Amino acid sequence: MDSQSSCVVVTGFGPFRQHLVNSSWEAVKELSKLGLRSDLGVELRILQLPVDYREVKKRVIRIWEDLQPQLAVHVGVDPAAKAIFLEQCGKNRGYRDADIRGFRPEHGLCLLDGPEVIASGVSMKAVSRRARVKGVEVAFSRDAGRYVCDYTYYLSLHHGNGCAALIHIPPLSRWLSASLLGKALQVIIQEMLEETEKARAQGLVHGKLGLGDFSQGELIGGLLL
Repeated sequence: MDSQSSCVVVTGFGPFRQHLVNSSWEAVKELSKLGLRSDLGVELRILQLPVDYREVKKRVIRIWEDLQPQLAVHVGVDPAAKAIFLEQCGKNRGYRDADIRGFRPEHGLCLLDGPEVIASGVSMKAVSRRARVKGVEVAFSRDAGRYVCDYTYYLSLHHGNGCAALIHIPPLSRWLSASLLGKALQVIIQEMLEETEKARAQGLVHGKLGLGDFSQGELIGGLLL
């Protein structure tokens, strides 16, 4: 595996609305302390993204142009969630809620003339079945909520040719600490990497996950900030 394909980028988000401490970034920092299994042969890089549509668009492009990761995993917080949700797909339209700067995407779109849906090359259903984390349930979803994290995910799937994932985690609480959520991210991302390697071994993908042959209606690989 060459140096350009041996890194995994994991992002969390900064403060927004009443979430002055965003559990996504706190969990990603804990993941950074734990690292990923050495036998996976990947370098872990973490980045914080602002809850800002325009800035996110610039940074996602830089992630894929400059770092060219094997996989980009975006972590967001779902304030209402009691479980961790692995999002299978990103949606192109419906972005009507303002970001931290009061901005809304024109026409509520990620990309003009982009496909309605782009799905990850990682089977989130398969990963959710295998990922076992004590103290929190792991499930999969097909609706990422149409806010900045869904917007980020769609753009990352587009620029990364399907080699991206979005994980929604609950807010921090007495029962869900940053360290527990960081451990959960470690378990889940390692399962995602094993899933991609399994697909390659079966000849389902070549090199990076390729979704270019799927229809414009929904590009399928295998699901709220």
